[in-house]
Amino acid sequence: MESKQKTMDLTTGHPLKQILIFSIPLVFGTIFQQFYSFADTVIVGRCLGTDALAAVGATSSLHFLILGFVQGACVGFGIPVAQSYGAKDRDEMCRYLWNGTWICLLISLFLSLGSVLLTDTLLAIMNTPEEIFFMARAYIVILFAGIPASVLYNYSASVMRAMGDSRHPFYFLLFSSVLNVILDYVLIAFFHMGVPGAAAATVFSQFVSGALNVWWMFRRMDMIQGKKSQMKPSLPHIKRLCVVGLPMGFEYSVSAIGAVILQNSINTLGSGAVAAQTAGEKIRQMFTLPMESVGMAIATYAGQNFGAGKLKRIWQGIKQGMVIQLVYCAVIWAVLLGMNGLLVQIVLGEAQPEISAEAGRYLFIVSCLFIFHGSLMVFRNTLQGMGYSFHAIISGVWELAGRSLGGWLAVHGAGFTAVCLANPLAWIFALCYCIYMVRYFLRKNERKQNLT
Repeated sequence: MESKQKTMDLTTGHPLKQILIFSIPLVFGTIFQQFYSFADTVIVGRCLGTDALAAVGATSSLHFLILGFVQGACVGFGIPVAQSYGAKDRDEMCRYLWNGTWICLLISLFLSLGSVLLTDTLLAIMNTPEEIFFMARAYIVILFAGIPASVLYNYSASVMRAMGDSRHPFYFLLFSSVLNVILDYVLIAFFHMGVPGAAAATVFSQFVSGALNVWWMFRRMDMIQGKKSQMKPSLPHIKRLCVVGLPMGFEYSVSAIGAVILQNSINTLGSGAVAAQTAGEKIRQMFTLPMESVGMAIATYAGQNFGAGKLKRIWQGIKQGMVIQLVYCAVIWAVLLGMNGLLVQIVLGEAQPEISAEAGRYLFIVSCLFIFHGSLMVFRNTLQGMGYSFHAIISGVWELAGRSLGGWLAVHGAGFTAVCLANPLAWIFALCYCIYMVRYFLRKNERKQNLT
């Protein structure tokens, strides 16, 4: 496949080198993405206080529940594109790309309208503390209204990665990250818009990043310039996209339900616990998102090689992906060991000492168990890249079980310690399932290849 813009063919070359080269823009992209989320937290915490920070934190799992589905589905819709690209079938690739576009349009409109209408009900179900309820509602309703912007960014980036271009989504994300930080500060500090200003900055920045992705694809990737017949809705292609993409969206949502249950439990511990967990979790996400970027690279790698029938390279990719994650986890653990207190202070400022102490304890405990998260990203994304997305839902159920267990323990005597262990429990439960299924499906497909 020729195009004006060079893309990466991950079916050839040394797996470690290919995965690293493809991962680097993704890693930096997620770092900057988390940077603006982190900056958002710092600006809200410093300019508006701990109640405003707690209001943002109290909606984080609800945000993950809805937008997690969007992210998962968009990644899933990119898998048939990656498999067709790996098989060198341009016609099928274009059909999957355009049919995915129509599905994303419908999903974004449905989710945006539905979530805005249900905002009050959802916040009430989560036992959002009364003193932060109205701030939480003002924040999350803007994010819900901006779901189409999130769909635009996530689907366009997924398609570009599927075709081997991880660099340009990073460049555009970098630009939008800087834009988001500037808008955050301007809207909060100068226009005094409060938490709605932070939400508006996020939505607008996502739209800009997605629009730039689309502009670049049409300008430089002539392989997506399909015929009119390829752009029309096609039931077989829509069915295939839904079979692969929707389970990945539901996997994110099922996992997020566990986060909602956990958040519900945290909310019962008071706004101080909410603020401590919010600060610790924001810092945790900043350091674990690069692991998820390696996972995204593994998904594209597995998708292209599965489409090309190169199963041995998938095994090699898993091993090399684990090496990358192990090295990264060791380095980051050492960094956090020395910077734990400083990072918490940056987020919370002159907060109450007990809140800062709990945030530091949260960060220390989860950092000791990062390797389980990194391993899960390798094995689950391998499953997804091969197209076995239904099992992503099952892994999400295991994550739900882990987080629910942590939440149950939190309100039955274990308190904040159980909150600290909830995410690691979710990672461990899901990892065990994904390791088993990856081994099963790779061996099953190897037997099929040997018979033919």
